Amino acid sequence: MNAQDILQLPSMPMASPSYPKGPYRFVDREYLIITYKSDPKAIRAALPEPLEPDGSDTVLFEFIRMPDSAGFGDYTESGIVIPALYRGEPVNFTAQMYLDDEPPIAGGREIWGFPKKHALPKLGVAHDTLTGTLEYAGVQVAVGTMGYKHQHLLYDVGGKKACSSGAILHKMGKTQVNLKLIPHVDGQLAIAQLVAYNLTDIQVQGAWSGPARLHLVPHVNAPVADLPVREMVGGLHFIADLTLPYGRVLHDYLNPTLER
Repeated sequence: MNAQDILQLPSMPMASPSYPKGPYRFVDREYLIITYKSDPKAIRAALPEPLEPDGSDTVLFEFIRMPDSAGFGDYTESGIVIPALYRGEPVNFTAQMYLDDEPPIAGGREIWGFPKKHALPKLGVAHDTLTGTLEYAGVQVAVGTMGYKHQHLLYDVGGKKACSSGAILHKMGKTQVNLKLIPHVDGQLAIAQLVAYNLTDIQVQGAWSGPARLHLVPHVNAPVADLPVREMVGGLHFIADLTLPYGRVLHDYLNPTLER
């Protein structure tokens, strides 16, 4: 294989790349997002500078089913997202992610810097309950539950529209930020960046709210409980199609003058 052919490869390994070139389209992507209040000091410790807490003391715990993901296949993921500020702009920082499929683990880490680790997350309906679970190394470290479709957010409720699809689109279109760390061959960091991206081509199929609960168990290699639950805020369940495009560099720790 000559140099030109090598430079056209989307990823490693050369014989069978882990993922193709993007952008990446997701169909019927299903979310359970549980919002809760946590410890302000734990939130501050989990946010890399120059990100700042947004003052809400809230954390989002997500369970996501992705049955039709171009280039990545069928998988489920779970993790923690922290609302934050970057130079005054509201953003969401992805603090932890756990999933059960190799291509999105490799692609997510190598392209966007998603903090992905292999685990066994699940999202499904058990009778009247939307249930998300996360198992790591044989230990169930998270259980999230929500009343199944208690309130439809895309229809009028009591003569008032509780939430429009536009509100969900606004929430999903918020700038997402990851900390991308990739070492050089000598073990020193070759890339140390805050990377941002925005989902595009979003079509919301349905959205619901309802009562929710979240239980977290301390674990050394899946430290979701390091952001403890202090107070429940609520649950959001929605299904959408969307495109994950390539991202951009917000802040470069090795070259701070390149900050955007």
